[in-house]
Amino acid sequence: MNAQELQHRIDAFPRWHYRFEFEQGVSTPVADPGMVNRHEQRRAYFFDPLVRALGGSLRGRRVLDLGCNAGLWSLLAVQAGAEFVLGIDGRSTFVEQAELVFAAKEVERDRYRFEAANLFEHDFTETFDVVLCLGLLDHTAKPVSLFELIRRVDASIVVIDTEISRARASVFEVSDLPDPQSVLDHKLVLIPSRQAVLELAAEFDFSAVALAQNMTDYTGMEDYRDQRRLAFICTRGVTLEGLSAESRSLAPWWLTAALNARKARQGPGASADARRADAR
Repeated sequence: MNAQELQHRIDAFPRWHYRFEFEQGVSTPVADPGMVNRHEQRRAYFFDPLVRALGGSLRGRRVLDLGCNAGLWSLLAVQAGAEFVLGIDGRSTFVEQAELVFAAKEVERDRYRFEAANLFEHDFTETFDVVLCLGLLDHTAKPVSLFELIRRVDASIVVIDTEISRARASVFEVSDLPDPQSVLDHKLVLIPSRQAVLELAAEFDFSAVALAQNMTDYTGMEDYRDQRRLAFICTRGVTLEGLSAESRSLAPWWLTAALNARKARQGPGASADARRADAR
């Protein structure tokens, strides 16, 4: 596929959620630069640690990407050596984008498949080693059914990235999503607390670790900075080494969010004088 043809096919879509760079010198347009930083930070937050904890590769592993969008995480899995990736999304436009990305990246056709389907109505007949559940748990009213699906495909590792309730107890908060196109089943969804994710995973025999944040730039990451979003890695019969677990602060969420906001303003290279000035 030459650059002109690729650019034409990219431009045929009204919107891209992820930025992809191609060897043809073409890239997908993302209107908000903060979103580009967001996904780079998310990769460093939960995907890279997963690969490192598995010895630096996903070689020989089958990956199921639930709510795959345009296939960024599926592509990263293939690039990390995954044997096969299945991406599922409820919107056919995203599946078409993912197919275009993989074709332009010249990924071997027998290493991936994308399907447009409702997860809860799809007949999963294959098994997978790793499930990516990114931005999905907070888009459903059926969190238990979602974990039943994950167990049904016999996954031993699950990566979850989700909005969370700030409640310290094990609860699910009822919320609604402003974009009806982004819901998985009902407009009303259940937002889990940190403890609810841990207990839900345990109900299905997974040990779960809430990952410590490692962001170097909170641009486009306000929900993480404000403790409204968190990533987890869940395992069943697999030991992962070297994961940095989040330790729950005793401080109220608003104080921790304020401290994170201060760090974001200062940046990694802020001087001691700047930090003292900000403290005043």
